[in-house]
Amino acid sequence: MIVLKQKSDLLGTYASTLCLIHCLATPLLFIAQSCTVTCCEATPVWWKSIDYLFLVISCLAIYWSTTATSLKWIKNALWLSWCALAFVIINEKVALLPLPEASIYIPAIALIGLHLYNRNYCKCNTATCCTKSISN
Repeated sequence: MIVLKQKSDLLGTYASTLCLIHCLATPLLFIAQSCTVTCCEATPVWWKSIDYLFLVISCLAIYWSTTATSLKWIKNALWLSWCALAFVIINEKVALLPLPEASIYIPAIALIGLHLYNRNYCKCNTATCCTKSISN
């Protein structure tokens, strides 16, 4: 668990990248499936559940990253991007607003970029080296 907390930006980057790949692959997989099987049109439950798994993993990664960074704007940007991603995923399930399918890519790419930036900015060897109060 300590290793995950120290490598939370890597975890967040991996989770966001896998989420992005999942989002990109979904249409291709279902096009291929529709060509081979015409009896079922529903998305499998396990495939839908992966969205929520990515949300939980990325939430934990953001929590750990924001406790170990000194840049306030990074903290806000990470949480804002996560909230946008969560909104798009939940909106996709309950259809509150008619959003284009591509809208999920924006917060996913933002999370990848922010985690990479935070990782490069904050290279810590201890759990408390980046928690100094800097008003950036």
